[in-house]
Amino acid sequence: MDYKKAGVDIEAGYQSVELMKKYVKETFRPEVLGGLGGFSGAFDLSKIKDMEKPILLSGTDGCGTKVKLAFLMDKHDTIGIDCVAMCVNDVACAGGEPLFFLDYIACGKNYPEKIATIVSGVAEGCKQAGCALIGGETAEHPGLMPLDEYDLAGFAVGLVDEKKMITGKTIAAGDTLIGIASSGVHSNGFSLVRKVFPMTEVALSRYCDELGMTLGDALIAPTKIYVKAMKSVQDAGVTIKGCSHITGGGFYENIPRMLPEGVNAKVLLNSYEVPPIFKLLQKTGSIEDQMMYNTYNMGLGMVLAVDSADADKTVKAIEAAGEKAFIVGEVVAGEKGVTLC
Repeated sequence: MDYKKAGVDIEAGYQSVELMKKYVKETFRPEVLGGLGGFSGAFDLSKIKDMEKPILLSGTDGCGTKVKLAFLMDKHDTIGIDCVAMCVNDVACAGGEPLFFLDYIACGKNYPEKIATIVSGVAEGCKQAGCALIGGETAEHPGLMPLDEYDLAGFAVGLVDEKKMITGKTIAAGDTLIGIASSGVHSNGFSLVRKVFPMTEVALSRYCDELGMTLGDALIAPTKIYVKAMKSVQDAGVTIKGCSHITGGGFYENIPRMLPEGVNAKVLLNSYEVPPIFKLLQKTGSIEDQMMYNTYNMGLGMVLAVDSADADKTVKAIEAAGEKAFIVGEVVAGEKGVTLC
């Protein structure tokens, strides 16, 4: 008896590392010390000397049951982008710059090419966010997970000077709400998605006129990474008073998280066009509006609160970073929460 016969292939692990090295190295920043394969990742923090009060920010998350879609479509090159996005967007929400990222892949069996493909997506997400992929782990769990399945999670660390942190404390009645477009469902609510749509090869490969693509392609579209858009707004001289990353819980849970007591976020539903994938999902599943906006991003991956005088400048800065933005409402006096109208 040996470890391989017990279900863990150490040689496959070595091969995975060799295959992923080229992707990982593409994410390295000058602050990365050493290479891939050490017991820990090292990152030079000398730049904190230039800050009055440096604050470390962190975020950890996974992709939820969206990985099931990756299994069904046998498409594993974008799920890593989702994982990075879920973490670095939270760091950006606080005004921070993501510095480095680590991933964790648990699998039933280590197929080196598949693992390397997953990591290529993680690396692509890191490049989009400007952070370095400095470490990770691939754990083989025979007997615990099906041989052809895996789960993916990640952890990001970022940095911000305390005076530039986005806390929501200064949000006041009269401020403007800016929404940044999402790429679709992102990485939340897939347990409901999988109940509404048949999760079969035929259904997922079917071209939908209303979507302009197949159902599978619309659903697996990777989560938007908003780091560059947030930096563009900050570089334009705009003070972002508050920021919400619209993830699980949709509008109703996430927008109030940025608000202080005594104000309400009034979102105008006709201020932007809800993407077709959400309309198809709601129609097919007979899902009520309340549930849709309490589960999905409904086309807005981020919502910012800025002074009304900075509204147009904010939209232009976001568009300059290659994203779509909309003025979607305002902050009014009232009970802390969100009102859709």
